[in-house]
Amino acid sequence: MSKLSDLRKSYERAELDENAIAAEPLTQFRHWLDEALKAEIPEPNAMTLATVGADGRPSTRIVLIKEIDAQGLVWYTNYDSRKGRDLAAHPFAALQFHWVELERVVRIEGRVEKVSLDMSDAYFKSRPLDSRLGAWASPQSQVIGSRAVLVANAAKAAAQHGLNPERPPHWGGFRLVPDRWEFWQGRRSRLHDRMCYRLDKGVWVKERLAP
Repeated sequence: MSKLSDLRKSYERAELDENAIAAEPLTQFRHWLDEALKAEIPEPNAMTLATVGADGRPSTRIVLIKEIDAQGLVWYTNYDSRKGRDLAAHPFAALQFHWVELERVVRIEGRVEKVSLDMSDAYFKSRPLDSRLGAWASPQSQVIGSRAVLVANAAKAAAQHGLNPERPPHWGGFRLVPDRWEFWQGRRSRLHDRMCYRLDKGVWVKERLAP
């Protein structure tokens, strides 16, 4: 087996120039996401979500971005989960997309808010039936005795809610409203391109960061 210290990769696919990127970070992000979709990368909408709990401990997990609007990036989850409790205590988070095949990373920071009830309802109704029942069946992040508990909860949810379950009150969307973006493009010799957008008095300022 190879030693971890011996693993090396030369990044040579593309470059990121401050004169060529979009004036607005959301425009640049949509461009890169479109390229990830066209490249047929597995789950290009998968992102790492980092939160901090009331105890000051950071935590990360993978979630799926489901919508992009003028305000920010939206994902859906159980509000009673660990991430939901973290965000209730500290409504700020960081997101990271890592598109390995394109040698690209996008990092996003900002405050987090719940989306409207109507928006959560509309997305919930679009989900497959099993996923809607699963939202009722899983007490996310809580300790359970076995998988049999989930199976029993799912059967109970199906019996109670039938083919058209309503959205659980503890389930819905979060939106991260960005105030900082970073676009990272791998380059040779570890001299990577890092372009940062930071919000300054309502205006996006672009800056190059040292790798």
